[in-house]
Amino acid sequence: MSNLNRIKVVLVEQQKTGKWLAEQLEKSTCTISKWCSNTIQPDLQTLDKISKLLDVNIKDLLVDNKKTVPMSNASNNQGRAYEFVCLNSFNEAINKIRPAKIIRNSSYNAAENAWNTLTQDEQNLYTLSAKSTIETIFALEPNIVEHSSDILNLYIQNDQHGEDADVRDIIIERKDIIWEIGLSVKHNHMAVKHSRIAKTLDFGSKWYGIPCSSTYWSDVKPIFDFLEREKVKGTLFRDLSSKEDDVYLPLLNAFVKEVSCQVQTNNNVPRRMVEYLLSKYDFYKVISIDQKRVTTIQSFNMYGTLNQPSHSSQPTIKVPVINLPTTLLHIGFKSGSKTTVIMCFDNGWQFSFRIHNAKDIVETSLKFDIQIVGMPADVNIKYNCKW
Repeated sequence: MSNLNRIKVVLVEQQKTGKWLAEQLEKSTCTISKWCSNTIQPDLQTLDKISKLLDVNIKDLLVDNKKTVPMSNASNNQGRAYEFVCLNSFNEAINKIRPAKIIRNSSYNAAENAWNTLTQDEQNLYTLSAKSTIETIFALEPNIVEHSSDILNLYIQNDQHGEDADVRDIIIERKDIIWEIGLSVKHNHMAVKHSRIAKTLDFGSKWYGIPCSSTYWSDVKPIFDFLEREKVKGTLFRDLSSKEDDVYLPLLNAFVKEVSCQVQTNNNVPRRMVEYLLSKYDFYKVISIDQKRVTTIQSFNMYGTLNQPSHSSQPTIKVPVINLPTTLLHIGFKSGSKTTVIMCFDNGWQFSFRIHNAKDIVETSLKFDIQIVGMPADVNIKYNCKW
């Protein structure tokens, strides 16, 4: 079998052992040994866990082989396929109660194509996951199942909405009462957002409505100029002698410095930043966790538009309105890391920002993998839907 993963190489680079990895993942050392020797391969979810434990891009764990299906393509297909089956499962269930229809747009077509790439076993698994959430969503949102003569619409949003701080993948709407809810559906995927930091990208304007300062641009210019020169040479990121010290660390230092300065001069920055990271719209986050055979639902009811009563009934499951932050309490590097910054806000919000290269070849654009590491207790209530 040809080598597909670089787990052994990355462990050696970080001076960690297979035994350590086995303990972290609660796997046998025999299994880890087989992964390291490429006798067998870990699944995508496990690779994602390993990448987080080692604080590397998941691509760094894979051999650059043209015959290997790109991880990003596989992940995108899984996500779109899950949107497809969730949409159709809800449409089928709603039509048993009241009229509903799917609006077939280009996003629906892309999701359907992704669905058709799955094996029958995968489709069966995704279907079980999607259908497990229906009863809970109906209990949360009585306006979905209220008897009415109007037709309820369901559709998949295009990816551009995510750029505009709208993370909802699926919209369910009624025109007769001007009502809608949104679902952000994820398949084995917990990330909040994948934002970029780039040579000409003004993240301040995009994230919280304040242009980045001239100091920030002066700080990052030498780093991006270096990346530009390496890009012209066709250099790969992994061939840079010290990408953490020469690229990641100084970029993150400039990022931390800029955010800290803007927070001191504008007290709206914390709220605007979290609105950008989460969404400008309320939504339910639906996450399928295949290994546990459970799908979790979380409510992000920041603006009070979720969980509304219908004309005839109240929600049988209540969710509170949650408070967005007003203050940045701390911003700094994760202990022992040169690639991850932690932000702590009031009201219990905490986020991690892990910088990484999006492509193998050097370019003047990098990505943030942004995760929620702390949230208000009201958000942390999860409805576990067992399959």
